[in-house]
Amino acid sequence: MTVLLIALGAAIGAPLRYLTDRAVQARLGSAFPWGTLTVNVVGSLLLGLLVGLPVGPRLGALLGTGLCGALTTYSTFGYETLRLARAGDRLPALANAVLSVTAGLAAATAGYALARAATG
Repeated sequence: MTVLLIALGAAIGAPLRYLTDRAVQARLGSAFPWGTLTVNVVGSLLLGLLVGLPVGPRLGALLGTGLCGALTTYSTFGYETLRLARAGDRLPALANAVLSVTAGLAAATAGYALARAATG
């Protein structure tokens, strides 16, 4: 049953990642990977919220492992950072790495804090 919940969450998270990434990149029209940064930060915020809430293992599997796992993408982050560096855009590559890690951790922390404050 858990595997099915993860698959269901991933079936929602993966297309949501793709559509969000494409929408952000089309809007900003930049070589910088704003779309990937956006989905990773939003996914970190959601995961922080889930960890801070008293959710059971099934909901955790569906939303945490499935949805957030498919929404966020470390492999694309790594690829896009490497692509920037190989193209000679070392400062944007460094900025992407620092910003992704910092913003992701900050978003997860904020999500956790919000959840804990809401549940008292």
